[in-house]
Amino acid sequence: MNVRSVESLTPDERRSLFDRDAGVDDVRGDVRDILDRVRTEGDVALREFAEEFDGVSVGNIEVTDQAERAVDTLDDEVRTAIEDAAANVQSFHERQVPDDWLATVAEGRELGRRFSPIESAGVYAPGGTAAYPSSVLMGVIPAKVAGVEHVAVATPPAEEINPVTLAAIHVAGADVVYQAGGAQAIAALAYGTESVDAVDKVVGPGNRWVTAAKSIVRGDVAIDFLAGPSEIMVVADESADPELVAADLVAQAEHDENASVVAVTDDEGLAEAVAAAVDSQASARERADVIRGALDNAASGVFLARSMSEAVLFAEEYAAEHLSIVAEDDESILDRIPSAGSAFLGPYSAVAAGDYASGPNHVLPTGGHARVTGGLSVDSFLRSTTVQRLSEESLADIESTITTLAEAEGLEAHAESVRKRFDDA
Repeated sequence: MNVRSVESLTPDERRSLFDRDAGVDDVRGDVRDILDRVRTEGDVALREFAEEFDGVSVGNIEVTDQAERAVDTLDDEVRTAIEDAAANVQSFHERQVPDDWLATVAEGRELGRRFSPIESAGVYAPGGTAAYPSSVLMGVIPAKVAGVEHVAVATPPAEEINPVTLAAIHVAGADVVYQAGGAQAIAALAYGTESVDAVDKVVGPGNRWVTAAKSIVRGDVAIDFLAGPSEIMVVADESADPELVAADLVAQAEHDENASVVAVTDDEGLAEAVAAAVDSQASARERADVIRGALDNAASGVFLARSMSEAVLFAEEYAAEHLSIVAEDDESILDRIPSAGSAFLGPYSAVAAGDYASGPNHVLPTGGHARVTGGLSVDSFLRSTTVQRLSEESLADIESTITTLAEAEGLEAHAESVRKRFDDA
């Protein structure tokens, strides 16, 4: 990787960095065609797309029984890892469950808020060139903690679906499993087919095809946000170890050739060392071709800032999915970068820890959407209802306020609905 200076970026280079869409727009037309076919042809379309995209002849689309059996096929070490990760994810998300409340805010006026889970959710678990049992845990567990009654998982078909993914689905507590991948899986969850029940909300990360599909169906079904392909921004000062910074960049590049990986520092020596370490480490990885594709992405690079203040402004504008801060004053830097999906502080907070087992959710907003939303959480599966109970005296106290505003808006019936309650008086 070459080192570029932040101040020398051209307008086109800045757009590539800050208005990135990871190739989603390029496939949007094809994705619409896929969605339309699944919506009209149902299971027939799912099976034909499985042949075309996955090279698999699919019989039963529902494979819940395979997930139930998969746990017993794993060796003890893998099964224990899944169970340990699931326990950490569950513990973190249980802390997010909000309490209902009802409080007397004035004499005779009780106000409150109640929470209830949505009825059903569909979780997409990516497959393709890699299997992601961790994404199963991150999608299913917060839904179950929230109390969602029906949680479905869709994962790409294969001659033999990865047993680790299937086992994770069972451990996480999903109710049903479908072998369907890509945009067609999102369509099936959103609209339903003969085998797949439509859900209230579709969540989970994916490649640009999945992300494009979610962006299109969100007018017909709720989604979490656009999540994928992967992104990382590392903000580092001279105290950082370039090998560790490079390791995190290479790790996220491993996901997808459309991933975006960026480091920014005010130390020229560190910038050069990180760039060299990235090239060296990338060549040694099994998925070197995928990693190299991500490193060549226009939204990737190592950048030299004139100061840490410029580096911080750069990171805030980037609004990355994963924000790693390796600096002596990491917490003060974090205070200045609120736009990030998940933050990792210090040299031992490997981003891969969040990908798998530390507990926080790894389904996070990408493409700059961290400016306006956070990651998947228990809240993603809850709806809230506000509650009000007013006594006669309490309503009388605010009668004038209500009627004055109602009449100012030209809504005379609103005002009269309050006055009528005091006609006898």
